[in-house]
Amino acid sequence: MKKREFEDLRKKDISELEKLLVAKRSEVMNFRFSLATGALEDPTKLGQAKRDIARILTLIGDKQRAATAAEVPA
Repeated sequence: MKKREFEDLRKKDISELEKLLVAKRSEVMNFRFSLATGALEDPTKLGQAKRDIARILTLIGDKQRAATAAEVPA
């Protein structure tokens, strides 16, 4: 994921990120099947997709923490 793509992810809300997370997890599953059958041409795509999932999960967590912090009066 390029820096520009990551910045675009930061602008999305939690529901959009969760939809993207489902799509990336499905992509990882397909890569695993392709890897097991020997059809995966570029095995680095699997690692990249896993890192994208980690980035998305991090953004979701950040946004959830920010939302709960905004709700709790100090």
